[in-house]
Amino acid sequence: MGDTLIESVDASVFTVPTDAPEADGTLSWDSTTMVLVQARAGDVSGTGWTYGSAACATVVTGKLAGIVRGRDALDVGGASEAMIRAVRNDGRPGAVGYAISAVDVALWDLKAKLLGLPLHRLLGAVRPVVPVYGSGGFTSYDDRQLREQLSGWVLEQRIPRVKIKVGQSAPRPAGTWNASVRPGPSSVPAPSCSSMPTAGMAANRPSGSWPRPRTWTSAGSKSPSPPTILRGCG
Repeated sequence: MGDTLIESVDASVFTVPTDAPEADGTLSWDSTTMVLVQARAGDVSGTGWTYGSAACATVVTGKLAGIVRGRDALDVGGASEAMIRAVRNDGRPGAVGYAISAVDVALWDLKAKLLGLPLHRLLGAVRPVVPVYGSGGFTSYDDRQLREQLSGWVLEQRIPRVKIKVGQSAPRPAGTWNASVRPGPSSVPAPSCSSMPTAGMAANRPSGSWPRPRTWTSAGSKSPSPPTILRGCG
């Protein structure tokens, strides 16, 4: 097979602005930072990435690269264990964990290329295809933006599942219902995302129960079947 020793691990940081302000009920942002990792063995390169702060790249180049460099690129499990052991005193959650994840993904990609296999076959595919869903519906979107995004997925791209964020709502004209409070004589703040059902749970809850799913319509258009609404904060 030739040389399969990991020769280098590099990290780059890219910050990409969003097309509009986004929010999910617990956080607001106008850009997304991605840390890109490339691991090389000979003339073969594997790519991994994570979403997180630029500090992740510092962890990769300052600590993790030295841990995995010189190891057998085919022994991804051993490299992952070595990285986890090495960060014991740094604290694994947060940026350190994100950094490990990015390197781990790069190493799996590198191994798949060295073996000449698609990554899904190397990992072990359970089924030939998987369903997709549209993830968006940010709480910073107004009704027009929600309609355009969700109807675009369901009606134009024929994606029957969408995930929207709940727990907070964009400002609405006086007299209209605000999704961030319970309707009634006493306005109570909506539950935080930590108390919301996880993404993928069925949206059918008993009548009158909280939280109610935000709904949308598309004038003049009909979906062949109602979309499945998934709740989530990410």
